Amino acid sequence: MASSKNKKGLGRGIDAIFSEFEAIDENSETVVDLSIDDIRPNPYQPRKTFDQNALNELAHSIEQNGVFQPIIVRESVNGFEIIAGERRFRASKIAKKTTIPAIVRPLSESGMMEIAVLENLQREDLTPLEEADAYQTLITKLNLTQEQVSQRLGKSRPYIANYLRLLNLPEATKKLVQSGKLSMGQARTLLSLKDQDQIDRLAKRAVEEDLTVRQLEQLATESKHNSKKKKKAVQKSPFIRATEEKLVERFDTPVAVKETRSGHGKLEIDFSNTDDLNRILDILGIHLD
Repeated sequence: MASSKNKKGLGRGIDAIFSEFEAIDENSETVVDLSIDDIRPNPYQPRKTFDQNALNELAHSIEQNGVFQPIIVRESVNGFEIIAGERRFRASKIAKKTTIPAIVRPLSESGMMEIAVLENLQREDLTPLEEADAYQTLITKLNLTQEQVSQRLGKSRPYIANYLRLLNLPEATKKLVQSGKLSMGQARTLLSLKDQDQIDRLAKRAVEEDLTVRQLEQLATESKHNSKKKKKAVQKSPFIRATEEKLVERFDTPVAVKETRSGHGKLEIDFSNTDDLNRILDILGIHLD
């Protein structure tokens, strides 16, 4: 399982992390047939989805030829827990197999968790959210810092931090990322927004309109600008807001009363054309000869 090819790209700490897993010589181990009913998935498995078509193909192969490579498990209170080989386990269940070849290895709780996380980080079809969950698992379960995770995996701290930020996205947007409809770049762009509903709306629009990251960046910038304008308007005093309402009623057009920090201000009255301007001047009692 932990061949040099699989380890490639996982960083300087991979050999140390896998040392407990590989301490036993595979040639000296015994393969046993275990009841599938006695086996359960690794509780630390960060993988959320399994391709059903791929599982069905593997199940068909197992029906015809059996399981070539035994899964690896550890003994637990209620039977056995999978260390490696959950796809083979799931496919065997689909193939209605009652037993599966396995190698039983002693492994600590933390060692089992790390192997589950690192095995999944090697997958080519790992989604950005699954990768983020893997990093978060290492941080929370092993009490590691982002810096320690980056050192163990040989990845930069900003790289780890960018993925972890995806976990702050609202659930509706997370589903779009998980399904592959929204890219990592698009998701990172949306993280610049603070309003969760606003993020969900733009995420949905990005998918529906097939927006590029640059187009989405422009929309996000516009949304932030509009939010600031609304926030500034909300911060106006009750007197100013009441004054604006009265003026709008009087002139029947948008009116803005703006105050400056120096105590000065200005009054803005909108008009649509020359006739509209003359109408407002008449209300003000201004007559131009």
